[in-house]
Amino acid sequence: MTSSDHLLDLIRTTPEIDLLLRSSFGFDIHRKHNGEGLRLASGAPLETIAGGFAGGAYFLCAERNGRRPVVFASSEGEGGLLADDLAEALEIMIGLEWRDCLSFSGGGDVEVMQISAQHLQRSRDKNNPGIDDEADQVAAALSLSIVPVADLVVRLHAAASKTEPDYVVADGDGQEFDPPFGEYVEPRHGGWR
Repeated sequence: MTSSDHLLDLIRTTPEIDLLLRSSFGFDIHRKHNGEGLRLASGAPLETIAGGFAGGAYFLCAERNGRRPVVFASSEGEGGLLADDLAEALEIMIGLEWRDCLSFSGGGDVEVMQISAQHLQRSRDKNNPGIDDEADQVAAALSLSIVPVADLVVRLHAAASKTEPDYVVADGDGQEFDPPFGEYVEPRHGGWR
């Protein structure tokens, strides 16, 4: 059993962790249909492991160096490498508003991502005061680390930067998804509040 299989099995057999991942962190192992028909542009298959809040999907790639990289594909047509394995991907998911951090990355500038992450973290804590406790519960149950936000941004940037050429997502017709980095540095209407 790979470490990814072990983590997925733990999630499946621990209902309270399954629920927290689904409801608070947008990782729903019961929504595997979200990624049907997607593959890597190279033609390599993807194994759908979960769906996200807004219709996106998480996938495991073929093993590399003893690890199975995790790719995310949004329902808006963006996708790419999230982490080198499922444990790292889950640490990013529970510790960082990673989708918005990528969206407001100024085209992949790690310094812009750091600023965005700090704004997003304040908003996350304000809107969900119990989120840190929920992240701690998930981390403890799955033997994950709670990683500082700045370090998670560096990890996310490094992974997303490796999307091309090996982790470009494509649909069944071969249409490639857009890269994961968004061009904006902050929200267009009112900026960071």
